[in-house]
Amino acid sequence: MKRALFSLICLTFAVFAQLGQAQTLSVVTVDRLPFSYVEEGADSGFSMDLLAALAEALNWDYTVTRVDAFADMLSSVESRQSDLAIANISITADREARMDFSQPIFEAGLQIMIPSEAARSPSLLQALLSRELFIAIGLAFAILLGGGMLMWGFERRAQPYFDRDLNEAWFPSFWWALNLVVNGGFEERMPRTAFGRVLGVILVVSSLFIVSVFTARITSVMTVDAITSSINSVNDLYGKQVGTISGSTAASFLDRREVEYTGYNDLESLLTAFKDENLDAVVFDAPILSYFASHDGRKIATMTGGVFLRENYGIVFPTGSPLVEDVNQALLALREDGTYDQIYRKWFGARH
Repeated sequence: MKRALFSLICLTFAVFAQLGQAQTLSVVTVDRLPFSYVEEGADSGFSMDLLAALAEALNWDYTVTRVDAFADMLSSVESRQSDLAIANISITADREARMDFSQPIFEAGLQIMIPSEAARSPSLLQALLSRELFIAIGLAFAILLGGGMLMWGFERRAQPYFDRDLNEAWFPSFWWALNLVVNGGFEERMPRTAFGRVLGVILVVSSLFIVSVFTARITSVMTVDAITSSINSVNDLYGKQVGTISGSTAASFLDRREVEYTGYNDLESLLTAFKDENLDAVVFDAPILSYFASHDGRKIATMTGGVFLRENYGIVFPTGSPLVEDVNQALLALREDGTYDQIYRKWFGARH
């Protein structure tokens, strides 16, 4: 009798131990600021705070495993190595066919991030400081000075204005040529030699060319800068150096639009390429790019255009997971009691 009672007690403890182990869930995630990352050795981010709130509501114990690649995170759930995955996981038809999703936990979409310099409108000062324009201005000065000195050589004995020594003649000669080009010259300083008159006509005609080149150079610099730097929508991405993460919803979108891009394995390498000025634009999840542009990249990055291809994030489970229904009910409760809004405001401010 005592032996039977002892066996029953042992069996009871074993059952409770198994139940306790069953409640220790394996969670897989990936670094995605501001949704999931490690800060001072602790899990942090919007998704991790939401996970903690769900665990408290459902009386879960859980362990978190971090992987390097987004695809590895999804594969871990699909192969049932993990009980669930949470980060910034877009709910798509393809993923829904292979795994189960919770109800949406975040409304997001795609957006374009460009270098801050590219977002600035071209200015007249930028045009005036361009190397090409300096060359054009230098060439104009050389032509005026050279033409003035040639006129001095032809007219120094025929025109009193040019009757000067060489070391005193260069500026009056340049000034004469400048006045000829700008004002048509002075009647009393009209060339008197045949060569001087021919040179004067050549200078007047060439002045039209000099002025037109000067004006066209400013216009072209400003126009080219505006065309090459302006990215306001997806239609402006063609012909640009575009980057995103391979296998992401952004990559699928760019493929459908036939926009050429460079795919990166993870967010860190994508942002590194952007910082190294290897990309004209990055297309990815709007909240992640916005967070980068307002924090680490606030001096080098800016968002452009509106959010497009709106999508929802969800928590992903293996197909047929019994956890989905409990999580959905808990998510509704967190929204109703204000916990969800409190977590949202912590990371993104008030919702509009």
